[in-house]
Amino acid sequence: MSSPTLIRGFEVVIGLETHAQLSTQSKIFSGSSTRFGAAPNTQASAVDLALPGTLPVMNVGAVERAIRFGLAVGATVAPLSIFARKNYFYPDLPKGYQISQYETPVVQGGQVSFFVGDREHVVNLTRAHLEEDAGKSLHEDYHGLTGIDLNRAGTPLLEIVTEPDMRSSVEAAEYARALHALVVWLGICDGNMQEGSFRCDANVSVRKPGAPFGTRREIKNLNSFKFLQQAIDYEVQWQIDLIEDGGTVQQATVLFNPDTGETRAMRTKEDAHDYRYFPDPDLPPLVIAPEWIERVRAEMPELPRVMAQRFQRDYGLPAYDASMMTQGKAFGAYFEAAAKACGQPKLVANWLMGEVSRRLNAAESGIESSPVPAATLAALVSRIADGTISNNGARQVFEALWTGEGRDVDALIEARGLKQMSDSGELERILDEVLAANPKSVDEFRAGKDKAFNALVGQAMKATRGKANPTQVNELLRRKLAG
Repeated sequence: MSSPTLIRGFEVVIGLETHAQLSTQSKIFSGSSTRFGAAPNTQASAVDLALPGTLPVMNVGAVERAIRFGLAVGATVAPLSIFARKNYFYPDLPKGYQISQYETPVVQGGQVSFFVGDREHVVNLTRAHLEEDAGKSLHEDYHGLTGIDLNRAGTPLLEIVTEPDMRSSVEAAEYARALHALVVWLGICDGNMQEGSFRCDANVSVRKPGAPFGTRREIKNLNSFKFLQQAIDYEVQWQIDLIEDGGTVQQATVLFNPDTGETRAMRTKEDAHDYRYFPDPDLPPLVIAPEWIERVRAEMPELPRVMAQRFQRDYGLPAYDASMMTQGKAFGAYFEAAAKACGQPKLVANWLMGEVSRRLNAAESGIESSPVPAATLAALVSRIADGTISNNGARQVFEALWTGEGRDVDALIEARGLKQMSDSGELERILDEVLAANPKSVDEFRAGKDKAFNALVGQAMKATRGKANPTQVNELLRRKLAG
């Protein structure tokens, strides 16, 4: 848990419940397809609707994905867990109940770590349980009516619940990003937030420091990290305003409107007893043998935290850099390929966290879409490291590589005249001329004015048309001025 950041004297308390749609081809209790985009009500079977005479059958693939997640977060995978019926009425819930897990979930405990800036945070998980999704109510293009699409009914979900460990909207958003990256890395969820494959509910309350937890309101179905942060920020201000005006926060479920940036109450928040949970009589307990867990463990990919530790050990990266290099499996592979090719891991990491990430974010794309392959970035980094090109020149070459104006680093350097001056004799001659032409700056530097040195460096770079190596210029100038 992080230290509190106070807002108008109040501490913010946040817990997240995240629904990750599992990447199975069929639903959790039937053979119906989970394919997105099918015509409404074409993928809802008799089992999904719980018609008389039908029985649910557990999808083994969904269980294995839950086990994989539990192992990844260091949780306990329950040897026996139980499915329950969560009873409530809503038009898009065809059975009148949802099959979920309540008292005994399949994944218990665990942790997710992430960085906010260069500071590491850890959020504790309460549980992760398997359940089926409901259908979807469609309110648009129905001439004032509501349509019901039951294609999602029975889609397998893993609901991941945190402890109330987060103390700001920024922490919540970074946790959600880290969790999103993890489930995609593990291959248990495609992470497509636009299609509803990964969506968050935020439980938000405020309190005076040291006081008991305040009454929480739950913001439902947030499907972007930006909206998650905006919704929490608005809700926090709303609750503080209410309390300062003498009001009392009432437990409720609220929705966030991204167009107005506001939350609004949807219904009074139910408690567990309102759902009348009881064990589902049609499903036996889920038994997970130790051998099954070990088989899943053996098939696990290298985990982000393990890869990050390896990058620290093998490439000498700081913890923050290693975390950034493992934000995705493809990102980690790109870094490692470039680092091995040029032998400059820290410089590669700097470029990936800087120029490369900036352009990928602007294009809203991943490293897989980078027009600059890892080998090409390695070649560019090598030319920076050996002094062939300055950082400014490297940015010009990178621009040409990114926009497709060229593909060969050395050819671009040559064609654009960006090669740094390597003749030390020629550079010394130019520096002598600069010193002779600027006696005032020389005297000021020797009198203790450091700004005068920077002025001389600027004159030297100007005289070489920016082609001199700045480090070499600094060293030679100081030597000459000390003589």
